[in-house]
Amino acid sequence: MTPVQIPQTQVAAVVPTVGAKLEIRHDVSVKQPSQLVSGECLVKIICTGVCHTDLHASHGGHEGIGTIVAIGAHTENSPVRVGQRVGIKWLANSCLNCEQCRSGLEQCCAQAKCSGLTVDGTFSQYVCLDSQAAASILCAGLTVYRALKHSGARIGNWVVVPGAAVQYAVAMGMRVVAIDTGAEKKDMCLGLGAEKWIDFKETQDIVGAIKEACDGQGAHCTVVTTATSTGYAQAIDYLRPGGSLMAVGLPGSAKLESSIFWTVLKSISILGSYVGNRQDAIEALEIAAAGKVVVKYEVKGLSQLQEVYDGLEEGRIAGRIVLDVPQ
Repeated sequence: MTPVQIPQTQVAAVVPTVGAKLEIRHDVSVKQPSQLVSGECLVKIICTGVCHTDLHASHGGHEGIGTIVAIGAHTENSPVRVGQRVGIKWLANSCLNCEQCRSGLEQCCAQAKCSGLTVDGTFSQYVCLDSQAAASILCAGLTVYRALKHSGARIGNWVVVPGAAVQYAVAMGMRVVAIDTGAEKKDMCLGLGAEKWIDFKETQDIVGAIKEACDGQGAHCTVVTTATSTGYAQAIDYLRPGGSLMAVGLPGSAKLESSIFWTVLKSISILGSYVGNRQDAIEALEIAAAGKVVVKYEVKGLSQLQEVYDGLEEGRIAGRIVLDVPQ
C-alpha cells in the first residue's frame, strides 16, 4: 500500500475558549505518525454527524467516520489496520479496570476520554485515538437503543420517543408514539413506523394526548431527550402505573422535578441512561446492519457547522446532518 502523505496542518472547527463562538481554522496541527505512541492510531475523517450535545456543550464532534492512515510504532495485537474504515463515537476510551467498567458502565468511568471534549473530536480532517477504542457506531442511535434496552419495556408496550428512537423501538417490537414538532418530522416519524404522532408545539394538552394515544391508559415507557425540564415533569403524568422514565437528554442546569406522591402511587421508575458501552454499540450496529434502521440524513460541509447549529437550535432539522469533511 502506498504510504499516505500526512499534512502538517488541517482544517478544523475550534471553540477557542468556553462560551466563545465557533471558528473554522485552517492551521490546526496534525499529529504525525512518528509522534504516535504505542496503541494510538491516526484517522483521516471522511464525514461526521452533528449531535445536539455538540450544540449545547460546544463539543468538537463525536460521530465521525474515517480511514486509519497510521498506527503507532510497537503497537501489538492491534484490532485495526491501516486502510480500515472506522467510526468514532462519544466514548473514546476508558480504563476497563474500575467497578463501572467491569460492570458494563464504562461510559461512566472516572478516567473516560470523550471525543470532542477531553480528546480531539471529529469536526476536523484528522483525529488521533486509541486503537483499542476505534468504534463502528456513533452516538444518537446507540444512545436511544441503550435507553430502550434498559427501560423494562416489552414487546407490544407503548413507548413515547423522539424521532431518533422510532426505528429502534419498532425493531424491538414496541408500539411507538413519536413526539417532536413540524410537518416534515411528522411525515418522517410516521413513515418510519410510529403509530401515533404528538406535536409538542401544537398540542395544548400533551399529557392528555399521549394518554389517549396509548389506549387511554398512558405509556409504558418514555425516553426523554429534551433540553428543558418540562418534558421530564410531564412524563410522570402520562406514564401508566409501573411505567418507566428514561432520562437521556442533558439540559445542563435544569432540574428533574416530579410529584413524589404520583411517582410512588403509580410505582414509576426514573432511570438515567448515558450513551452506551461497547456491547450496546455492537448490538445497535447489528440492528442497523440487518436493515431495520435506515438513517435519514442531509449532507453539508464542515464550513456550514454554525448554520447547522442554528437549525438545531430552532428545531428546523428533520433527521440527521452529516458534515462532509474536506479531503
